[in-house]
Amino acid sequence: MMNIEQNILEESSPTQRLRAALGLSVITLTLCGFVYSAVTTGIGQILFPEQANGSMIEQNGKIVGSRLVAQPFVQDRYFSSRPSAAKYDPMTMAGSNLARSNPELLAQIQQRVSHIAEREHVAVEQIPSDMVTSSGSGIDPHISVQAATIQVKRVAKARHLSEQEVRELINQYTQKPTLGLLGQARVNVLELNLALDQIQS
Repeated sequence: MMNIEQNILEESSPTQRLRAALGLSVITLTLCGFVYSAVTTGIGQILFPEQANGSMIEQNGKIVGSRLVAQPFVQDRYFSSRPSAAKYDPMTMAGSNLARSNPELLAQIQQRVSHIAEREHVAVEQIPSDMVTSSGSGIDPHISVQAATIQVKRVAKARHLSEQEVRELINQYTQKPTLGLLGQARVNVLELNLALDQIQS
């Protein structure tokens, strides 16, 4: 067997071996780099066109954001998103990469807890973890129902709405766990804030 392989190698010139290697590289690049990408992109456009195009939200002919990307909301009339270690930039998605025992992370959390407790007029024990910690991506567009609920009084007061109206809107925009089992009930902050603007437009 070794003699056969040696004979083949001896019979092929360096030019032939180079040509074969380049040919294989071109075929691999074409199949994996272009054909595969084109096919999967086409399938995505056919089966999931909205998600494949970024799940953009459009109002009055203008794109106002994506259902998949969090935005910072600082005005009292809006619900706040989760903190973002990536500064809500989808081009630099990342968590903080700080361990739970890291003093810097603990200081950040304590500062956020104090700020939220003062702003929302709630006890520290009522503040859910997703309001003081960033997600792994840094751009998670959702908050828990509990996180939305503790913001009701502030938002209702700023918009001159009843708390019941705001709670009903939260219920309307609460997404159930995926397949009824995966994850927890959650609220898309951008969609909720846009709905608030719509009822007051």
